[in-house]
Amino acid sequence: MAVPGDPPNGTPDGTGGGDDDFRSDEFRSDEFRSVVFDEDFVRAARLQEYSAQERMGEHARAVRSRSIWSGGSAPGTSTPGRGARQGMLLVLLIATAFAAAVYLGLRNPYVPPPGGPAQALTSTVVPLAPAAAVPGGLPPELFAKSPAADYRVGAAGITLPAVRRTQHFTDVQVVTALSIAKDYLVQSSLDPDVLAGSATRPVRVLLDPDQLAQFDRSMTSPSGDGRHAVTGWLVRFDPATAVMADSRVRVSGTLAFEEVAQDVLEVTTDHTFVYAVRPATGAPSAADGASLFTVRRELRMRFDRDDLGARRLELASAYVMAGPQDCSADPAGGFRPLLAGAGPTTVGPAASDPYASGQPRRSAGLCGVLAPSATPGAPVSPAP
Repeated sequence: MAVPGDPPNGTPDGTGGGDDDFRSDEFRSDEFRSVVFDEDFVRAARLQEYSAQERMGEHARAVRSRSIWSGGSAPGTSTPGRGARQGMLLVLLIATAFAAAVYLGLRNPYVPPPGGPAQALTSTVVPLAPAAAVPGGLPPELFAKSPAADYRVGAAGITLPAVRRTQHFTDVQVVTALSIAKDYLVQSSLDPDVLAGSATRPVRVLLDPDQLAQFDRSMTSPSGDGRHAVTGWLVRFDPATAVMADSRVRVSGTLAFEEVAQDVLEVTTDHTFVYAVRPATGAPSAADGASLFTVRRELRMRFDRDDLGARRLELASAYVMAGPQDCSADPAGGFRPLLAGAGPTTVGPAASDPYASGQPRRSAGLCGVLAPSATPGAPVSPAP
């Protein structure tokens, strides 16, 4: 008869059975007989499985970094999260940029801001009346007998001084200022179209934009008010009076520079220009009727760093003496030379020599006298 718990088909072959099996089962029962499982123990021993979220949380706590730079914080802690980390990064970047700016500011020299608006030009134009009759002849002969015999021709007579840096301007900036000043002298004193009154643009493009309105008014409505004379800005002959008889203008003079403020460089020019002119109504071939006309220009030019970068200047002042002219003629719109054969005119208050080196003797009135030594045919003295 089968015993409950035996296999349905009996005991398998080779597995033993009988009394030995019974005794073995009895022994095992005796081994655990002393162990009693009450109802509370069984109820408490029920298995409880954690949810997936709980299992992930436990795993994350085992490996997650609690550094503020690692991208998060552990559950249940007060470590800053992503927003706080980004804020701290921003603060660090700002602090680094500020420190770099302070460091560079201490190491690099201070570059002052550009100067203010350009001031208006103030100009004085003094006609010089002849003390004797104006001689005529061929231009080469007239030049050879004048104090301009040894002057250079054209732009070659405008030479630059030795260059050195100033306290706030480099030697390159000084050279730039001097070269702009020379360009202005060439365009305003030697350009044939400017001299004839048919062009103004070569001069205009070299001026500070703040002075263009004053320049344009001077060209369209010239006046002897000290601010709007054409001849304060440039050399122009009245086309109805005289024209050039020789394009080879004789030139001599000096340039000097000085730093007048930490952001302003000033260049002073003092040059004498000698022109051979003839009557505007005469035949072009009648060169033997030419005469000399002398213009001395003392200009004061100012440059800030913007002007140097743009290759322009501010013309601050101009003092001009020119002759021979009649004192009754107004030179504001253009020079009106007294040509060959013209006699002495109204005598001015003092004799002025436009060929003399050094500071020109400024006339107290509106007219001066052309010194005898400046008249062609007089004994020629060495050129300054």
